Amino acid sequence: MSDSMRTPLARVRGLGSAQAGVGHWWQQRLTALALLGLGLWFVVLTLDLLRAGYVSAHAALAQPLNALLMIAFTAVMFRHAQLGLQVVIEDYVHTRWLALALQIVIKFLAVLGALACALAVLRIALGS
Repeated sequence: MSDSMRTPLARVRGLGSAQAGVGHWWQQRLTALALLGLGLWFVVLTLDLLRAGYVSAHAALAQPLNALLMIAFTAVMFRHAQLGLQVVIEDYVHTRWLALALQIVIKFLAVLGALACALAVLRIALGS
């Protein structure tokens, strides 16, 4: 049967589930919500340390709660950025191999950035 003779539903069957993006949508919303709280903490900490010296800033970040929140902030921030860039690539990059390559590079850089931030905070917190 030619494509013009098929119903609209028959033409789209087998092209993928419309529910695949729901998990992505929820992750974006949850990371945004987490960033609201963590971002508020970050701004308060930054304003508190604005006039402090290096030693005070180092000591503040070495506190266990602040170190944990900083690692969480950077990890969630990189994940949220990766999710947002994924949507941009899906919407605007129409060459399949280029879109896939960009997705891989962005995921790699997000993981690398989060790990680098976590390592930096742990070095400060553990005093090494």
